[in-house]
Amino acid sequence: MRRALGGLLSIAVLIGTVSATGASAGAATAAEPAGRVSRAVADDDPGTDIKDRILAIPGMTLIEEKPYEGYRYFVLEYTQPVDHRDPSRGTFQQRITVLHKDTSRPTVFSTSGYNVSTTPGRAEPTRIVDGNQVSLEYRYFTPSRPSPADWSKLDIRQAADDQHRVFTALKRIYPAKWLATGASKGGMTATYYKRFHPRDMDGIVAYVAPNDVVDKEDSAYDRFLARVGGKACRDRLGAVQREALVRRAPLEEKYRAYAAEHGYTFATTGSLDKAYEAVVLDYYWTFWQYSRPADCDTVPADAKSATDQEIWDSVDAITGFFAYTDQGLEKYTPYYYQAGTQLGAPTIRQPWLGNLSRYGYQPPRTFVPRSIPMKFQPSAMRDIDGWVRHHGERMLYVYGENDPYGAEPFRLGAGSRDSAVMTVPGGNHGATVGALAESDRAWATAAVLRWAGVAPAAVRDDPAKAKPLAEFDARLDRQDVRNERYLRP
Repeated sequence: MRRALGGLLSIAVLIGTVSATGASAGAATAAEPAGRVSRAVADDDPGTDIKDRILAIPGMTLIEEKPYEGYRYFVLEYTQPVDHRDPSRGTFQQRITVLHKDTSRPTVFSTSGYNVSTTPGRAEPTRIVDGNQVSLEYRYFTPSRPSPADWSKLDIRQAADDQHRVFTALKRIYPAKWLATGASKGGMTATYYKRFHPRDMDGIVAYVAPNDVVDKEDSAYDRFLARVGGKACRDRLGAVQREALVRRAPLEEKYRAYAAEHGYTFATTGSLDKAYEAVVLDYYWTFWQYSRPADCDTVPADAKSATDQEIWDSVDAITGFFAYTDQGLEKYTPYYYQAGTQLGAPTIRQPWLGNLSRYGYQPPRTFVPRSIPMKFQPSAMRDIDGWVRHHGERMLYVYGENDPYGAEPFRLGAGSRDSAVMTVPGGNHGATVGALAESDRAWATAAVLRWAGVAPAAVRDDPAKAKPLAEFDARLDRQDVRNERYLRP
């Protein structure tokens, strides 16, 4: 009887979700004391304080309010169903943040595809449109994980439905235009949301979003890595990798001591040896993902004459020996699960390593505890790719010229409308609209303003005059894509 009652209560909470209607106004004011609060007021009353309006949404709970000049910033939890197609399966609490400026401004729905930051921050499109921002933690990233966790309910459609419920709940408070954005897995997430709920968002801006349509065909990555940057830099990186594998015995002893000192273990990969090789094989890819050709000067110039410590330090600085310990992997279990069930994952050859590799580029299954079952669904990404090509509308993709993940980008087709794929010259996994070539930057900025309904008349007449509506704020507009991990660190 207790189990049945719990299911009924869960359904009652979910039925209370609000619909996308109404209009309101209300600007940011000084921060109020934080705390876990609930308010019994109407969320569509424009005369009510914005915090009370948000907390009037059934299932919404305040964790904390943090002050930031010109904004109200809320860290919240929202009750979500574990299974959107069968709400009786229970609920979980999903973390959300709201950076509130004014209910008359457009709103940007930002997702990283991973954990949500609880420090005030502003995605680039939010600055461009000078708007509000809603950020959502991806399901199954702790603490936004059901307990016990039914991993079969971690898929791209369930995550898109999470976003849809949040949008539906907040739209009556923020009735102006909405845009979705995200970088890396966040850009993928924005795309999947648009595919499954095409009417919710008025446009998306997806940064450095991989599109692994056929998981077993990864030759595009090999071709990319064979020509990226200059040959001298590529050779230097490859030589360090080779030495790290040639000196496997002494460097693994160092790894063993490092793990013992910090209490790190290797149950998930199965051995320290497999974890060590995974770190080394990531070295070349990760350098190009986050570094620039000028950073080659930090890589040992003559790997064969370098000391063991110099080889260790270089690999640790670029890839990180913590990454494939149990403790390093634990946070990213949801990502590796998705990579091995729907998203796909690159497998690169790295022929310069010869026969030094024992395991090759290891698949996502290696990095997920064996207690969690996994089965790959090859149709998932084909469906997304086909939809973007045939039905995508108001979609902007931004890639970095030197970023390996740009080797398999999203592409537009005959059915795509008012959309573009652009590349930042010399850019890496931190590519932005602001770093695009001048003509591309103008078109992209004007498109974002237009989609958000806030393009000034001068910009509508001449896109070359487009620029962000809000000034740059070094604290609010920081960018750290290393906190977002798509397959590799």
